Amino acid sequence: MLPFEGRNVVVTGGTGNLGGAIVQMIVGLGGRCFVPGHHAAAAPKVSGPGSVEVVAGVDLTDEASVERFYAGIPPCWASIQTAGSFAMSPIATTTKADFLKQFGSNAVTAFLCCREAVKKIRAAGGGGRLVNVSSKVTLHPVGGMIPYSMSKAAVNALTQSLAVELAPEQICVNAVLPSVMDTPANRASWPPGTDYSKWPKVQEVASTAVFLASPENKVTSGALVPVYGRS
Repeated sequence: MLPFEGRNVVVTGGTGNLGGAIVQMIVGLGGRCFVPGHHAAAAPKVSGPGSVEVVAGVDLTDEASVERFYAGIPPCWASIQTAGSFAMSPIATTTKADFLKQFGSNAVTAFLCCREAVKKIRAAGGGGRLVNVSSKVTLHPVGGMIPYSMSKAAVNALTQSLAVELAPEQICVNAVLPSVMDTPANRASWPPGTDYSKWPKVQEVASTAVFLASPENKVTSGALVPVYGRS
């Protein structure tokens, strides 16, 4: 039996680079993925015994919208939160609006999705998995991205506190902390001469997230897992 066979999994940001790679892996392992999308979007092209469904019109920063999305899907085994955003600016030119935007797209989305996913995991019989995406900068600070770093640090706190809260139900909660991932967009935004070989590949980060979300992960919970080994 495949690890995700007969299991429903939410993947936020599932049409993006990391989320799309996670969806492909889970579908290949027999899972059925549900991907919330703000705008109408085609389902990621995947192959395997599983399936994927994109649900349009979901604003992950809006409480009622997230509630409707999770209420409309079947009981699930796991929810993987890859949706978020990134911005840089020095502190002197960073506005309150800049801060709130980063906190909303990174921390608020993770909180709302974890909260609603817990209800769906309980409906499926419990023992499921939650995986969040944080960032290397929360452990190795970098200047010029205060709102982003603070919002991802909140994701760390959410992950570890929720792991303790849900431990009696055997629901494992973890986060992966990538550095800059090797994507075409990231390569284009960095200066010539950058050593891209040190960046983690999207598939490498996805593999870690998928393992943490799988029933094969029986003992790891509350972990902030670094996925930037070469960088």
